[in-house]
Amino acid sequence: MSTTAANFVGDIPHHYDTGLGPAIFYDYADRLVERCTATAAADVIEMAAGTGIVSRKLRDHLNPDAALTVTDLNAPMLDIAQSKFSEGEKVLFRTADAMQLPFDDDSFDLMLCQFGVMFFPDKPASYREAKRVLRSGGRYVFNVWSAMSENPFSEVAHTVAASFFPDDPPGFYKVPFHYGDPDVVRADLAIAGWLDVEHVTTKIDKVVADPKGFATALVYGNPLIEQIRERGGVDPDEVADAMLSALQGQFGLDEMTMPLSATLFDCRMP
Repeated sequence: MSTTAANFVGDIPHHYDTGLGPAIFYDYADRLVERCTATAAADVIEMAAGTGIVSRKLRDHLNPDAALTVTDLNAPMLDIAQSKFSEGEKVLFRTADAMQLPFDDDSFDLMLCQFGVMFFPDKPASYREAKRVLRSGGRYVFNVWSAMSENPFSEVAHTVAASFFPDDPPGFYKVPFHYGDPDVVRADLAIAGWLDVEHVTTKIDKVVADPKGFATALVYGNPLIEQIRERGGVDPDEVADAMLSALQGQFGLDEMTMPLSATLFDCRMP
């Protein structure tokens, strides 16, 4: 994994939240929260929470007495997440590395993570940390994107960005979509000692209400923008314009509808 692939800093969080959130994250956030709140939990931790898209929905559906800890590696993402909460709500925000969690053993009875696991450099280590901080009978529920071919907007984004830098194509989009084989995920979970695992893949046809905002966020709402700036010589707005044209060419001008696919894993502690 690129050393910059997980750096969501600077102006990235704003574009991520407003441009990518409605297009690709909201629907899966609803499904994740529904799965997580099907049973009661007293102490809950969210990993790689980003700008709080899941966090806000989760707090609204948890028991009011439940404690929620929201974590991310990048403090600028958590700043936006925190802005979605009012003073007095039972939520704690902390920066945290998923491979070295700053929490005691047996601290939580539910952990969840939306589209963050793919960025963890050592996935079995992160799964071992999840086991360590969860109590007996606890659950770890997370989802990952299916392959790029099952989420063709990512292929468009990768191809368009590469066309501007044929000698040194930015590789960001290969990271979030490299972990889509459920058998590979389950094998990594087994290495870490997770034996009671269920998974379900959900495909949806997503209507994108704001194609221009989405195309802009595909450039500015993730570390691709830093990869473009590092290479230099190209106006990122030109990349975003090309992104919009390519998306409309593949998914429609008047009502852009694109397929999405992701797999949810529900892992239970003995």
